[in-house]
Amino acid sequence: MGWRSAFRGVLTSDDDYEALRERVVAGRSAGCVPVASLPLRRRAKVAGILRSVVLRPREGVPTVEAELFDGSGVLDLVWLGRRSIKGIEPGRRLGVEGMICEAHGRRTIYNPRYELRPRAGDL
Repeated sequence: MGWRSAFRGVLTSDDDYEALRERVVAGRSAGCVPVASLPLRRRAKVAGILRSVVLRPREGVPTVEAELFDGSGVLDLVWLGRRSIKGIEPGRRLGVEGMICEAHGRRTIYNPRYELRPRAGDL
């Protein structure tokens, strides 16, 4: 290992390290597209880690909203008509599939199909 790569490892922030780690883990998932490359109005598969999960009613309808991070960017996930979803919690790795749209300037999938994966600490 050269001195440049050793220096780079020392000077990398925790956030940079986590982003790199997520890109590597998400990149192992077959058929998954990085969030930064997601095409709008197309179906896509994405893998990452849930950063936040909240219950946020929309016009009187219970809604679970989550933020999925894959190291390249953030994707919002919205499940309409749900108060909670077992296993959908911060720190959980997830694979999702659905139609990519833009809501409030952010890439979003409504009612995505999902697959629970091992938690971040279980790798």
